[in-house]
Amino acid sequence: MAEQNKEGKGKRQGKQAHQGQGQAQAQGQGGGHGKHGQHQHLNAAAGGQNMTGGNGKAARRGRRSMAASQQGGLSSVKSGKLQGTGGKAQVKHYDFANARHTNIQSVTYRENYRIVGAEHWRGEHYAVFRDYHPLWHDSVWWTAHYPRVVLIGGGWYYWNAGFWYPAWGYDPGAQFYAYDGPIYGYNNLPPDQVVANVQEELQSQGYYHGEVDGMLGPLTRAALADYQRDHNLYTTSAIDEPTMSSLGFS
Repeated sequence: MAEQNKEGKGKRQGKQAHQGQGQAQAQGQGGGHGKHGQHQHLNAAAGGQNMTGGNGKAARRGRRSMAASQQGGLSSVKSGKLQGTGGKAQVKHYDFANARHTNIQSVTYRENYRIVGAEHWRGEHYAVFRDYHPLWHDSVWWTAHYPRVVLIGGGWYYWNAGFWYPAWGYDPGAQFYAYDGPIYGYNNLPPDQVVANVQEELQSQGYYHGEVDGMLGPLTRAALADYQRDHNLYTTSAIDEPTMSSLGFS
């Protein structure tokens, strides 16, 4: 009788152990399904489905990516390191031809043009945007008043107190400007080099999905606006000093 009790007790213990093992396996499978489901949910969010609130940034990235694909494929750009900037962002040099970019429409000269919304941007760093209005003069006038005038991307720019501006009228045959307004001349770089470095940094942070072409066109300006909104900066959609500093160019 004692042997039978022992045998029965052993069978029950074995059965319980087997059941416990089965439950553990079932829980492990259930956890795997839960994790898989979670990944599916995150992937759906990244794809732009059911995005509201905090996922607005991902939605904007999706729209920018679609716009970039419509604009055309990316082209290769040669780059090389320049001197360190003292900030976290690394400055590079890009080789661009001074040719008009046919995939970007040029702005036109408007004598009474003012930057929309600039009157609300407070602080000394935004004074050039509040005060900006385009100027039209011939090359003799420009060179007499501003010794540094350069041809960039099909248009002439003049340098004044740390910013680049379109030199309207300098050469009637070279008046292609993707943007009419000041461009902060970080590290004394030409305007196309400043724009290109900003484009690459915005790419690395997931804001810009277009071509690194050194042109402050609609895609670049949209990416700048998204970055500025996400980082509590004035939405200038332009390259200003606070935005450059926030990007790491300081």
